[in-house]
Amino acid sequence: MKHVILVGDGMADYPLDELDGKTPLQVADKPNMDQLAGMGACGLLRTVPEGMEAGSDVANLSIMGYDPRRYYTGRGPLEAASIGVELGDDDVAFRCNLINADERIVDFNAGHIETAEASSLIDALNHELETRGRFYAGVSYRNLFVIEGRGYTSVRVEPPHDIVGESVAAHLPSGSEEADHIRELMLESAGVLRSHEVNLKRESMGKRPATMIWLWGQGLRPSMEPFSERYGIRGATITAVDLIKGLGVYAGLENIHVPGATGYLDTDYRAKGRYAAGALEEYDFLYVHVEAPDEAGHAGDAEEKIRAIENIDRFVLGRLLDALSDHEHRIAVLPDHPTPIEIRTHVPDPVPCILAGDGVDADQVKSYDEFTVREGSLGTWEAHRLMEIMMDPAARLRQ
Repeated sequence: MKHVILVGDGMADYPLDELDGKTPLQVADKPNMDQLAGMGACGLLRTVPEGMEAGSDVANLSIMGYDPRRYYTGRGPLEAASIGVELGDDDVAFRCNLINADERIVDFNAGHIETAEASSLIDALNHELETRGRFYAGVSYRNLFVIEGRGYTSVRVEPPHDIVGESVAAHLPSGSEEADHIRELMLESAGVLRSHEVNLKRESMGKRPATMIWLWGQGLRPSMEPFSERYGIRGATITAVDLIKGLGVYAGLENIHVPGATGYLDTDYRAKGRYAAGALEEYDFLYVHVEAPDEAGHAGDAEEKIRAIENIDRFVLGRLLDALSDHEHRIAVLPDHPTPIEIRTHVPDPVPCILAGDGVDADQVKSYDEFTVREGSLGTWEAHRLMEIMMDPAARLRQ
């Protein structure tokens, strides 16, 4: 039996005037998702427990079968695992964004800076900033800062993608010795970065420079039971996003590298579908994650979001369904959270889910979107139960 979860990050949305009161999911041409909805059971999943931030870290942890209220410690440790940084018991890992800002935050990604450029800037920060912590290069604007001291877990800093256009000063950490140090690093980074040759070259080419760092999403190393022990199956992840790779590391899943997978709108959808289909020959569980709809949501671009959904449907889901036809299987398709175009950030609303395959009875839903699934037989569930239901569809009938 093969088990596949396909996550279109941020794919769910709200009705838009520019789409005549419909959502991107409703407008998109997605024959595979619609056909799958007609063959399976549909409903809503609560991926973000009440009171928790609507982050991709919390939501994907839920979908993988780990209740965030028990297992979540922060986003930073997940990204540390993805790039091979081992954390000690008292090490606190922060996500370190390279951003563009003046008095206000212009963007949260420094114009989607190239990874090689970001690596040079991270190296400069390690040489020129006074701190007992250390910076680590990741992918593009998504980097890491690690420092020893559990007191750093209490520093409050907001995700930069939630405060684009707002004052830098209004959102800096304050109130404790640890917060003071993090604030100083963020402010002092501007002096290191602005004059760096990487940024001077970017400016000469009309690109946005990385003008400062933004530290956030910190936490201690989590302790998670391996997937093989929980469910008795061997699995893998396919994603370009470090935090999903990190979840895979802690869950004991293999991370499959896909050339051309960028975690952005230009990701190679065909390659993701091809590698996912091939991985089914070796693994019994696949967690396939595509970031592009979320990026379009943050950009407020409905056309790009529709295009991303259609590409996922055609090149990823379509290829997976062809490969799964040779196996007994169950497959789930869902977003991790909505990223509505009109507000450009994550919200904790329940997400539309399809579960189809062997042993799953079809309901009356014939197409897939945020509204049709409400009439489905799955009802509304906590997302951390999805794996339990995938392993035993009858479990949805038991509380």
